[in-house]
Amino acid sequence: MPTAVEHPVFSRVYKMVSSWQDAVGGKTHRKKMLSGLEGRVIEVGSGPGMNFAHYPTAVTSVVAIEPEAHMRKMSSEAARQAPVPVELREGAADSLPADDASFDAGVSSFVMCSVPDSSAALSEMFRVIRPGGELRFYEHVRAFHAPLDTLQDLANLWWPKVGGGCNCNRDTLAAIQAAGFQVQECRRFYFLPCPLVAPVAPLILGRALRP
Repeated sequence: MPTAVEHPVFSRVYKMVSSWQDAVGGKTHRKKMLSGLEGRVIEVGSGPGMNFAHYPTAVTSVVAIEPEAHMRKMSSEAARQAPVPVELREGAADSLPADDASFDAGVSSFVMCSVPDSSAALSEMFRVIRPGGELRFYEHVRAFHAPLDTLQDLANLWWPKVGGGCNCNRDTLAAIQAAGFQVQECRRFYFLPCPLVAPVAPLILGRALRP
């Protein structure tokens, strides 16, 4: 199954946007998502490696999956500065290069919006996380209230074309639950550092148990 993805222009823009968002509050969200993690972790769609600096030292290793070559190169650079060992692997979210129940936790941040099939990706996460392990998530999702949800539907006619395949109106929380995870904690909030990112302002941040 092919795993390579090429978005050379978007990957560079995404790194700049992510750095800016982290500077105005996103970094706090990432730290919250990763707080308390330990053991062996798989991160799906590591992008430019924005999470790596915030892993607690109780994490023994991180396997980071990233299909896009330019993103993976940026992830490799970030991995060298991480406080924990990070191994980069090329792979697709719907076919993870990992054994069943081989991780204590999984991490997904700003990923389920852009994978071709979020249900398949979350089923794979369920497969590779051990029973009793956790899924940590920080994702933008379908709006919690009207009329923003309708505006997202309209925006999504063009948003994926300029956003590297990102869909701004997916109900990722429902997909997490449908994959079999039991949500233990979930904060829903709006993060709008700039009006241009209004379609992706609704966020969820939390953790779910793999029973």
